[in-house]
Amino acid sequence: MSISVQVSTSPAEVFKALGNESRVTIVRHLLDGEKCVCDLVEAVGLGWSTVSRHLSVLREAGIIADDKRGQQVFYRLILPCVGRFIACLENPAEFPDLNPGSCCG
Repeated sequence: MSISVQVSTSPAEVFKALGNESRVTIVRHLLDGEKCVCDLVEAVGLGWSTVSRHLSVLREAGIIADDKRGQQVFYRLILPCVGRFIACLENPAEFPDLNPGSCCG
């Protein structure tokens, strides 16, 4: 079993990696747990090489990690805060602790 984890030191790289809808879709699917590449290809609806490139960007940004098992590669989320961040963007009312008026009121 080979596990590869690379953590970005730059929040800008994380935001850049999340700046593509296909990569956000991949992250959403990984919120439910580890997935093999074949599952992610099906979920995103793009070709293998395109999904592979998106996975590389997410891995290099420190958002996901891969685990090669034989011929298959599995990916998992290693930066869990991105799930909460995406959920907050989609429905900020569910996050009352992030009241925008509290810092400058």
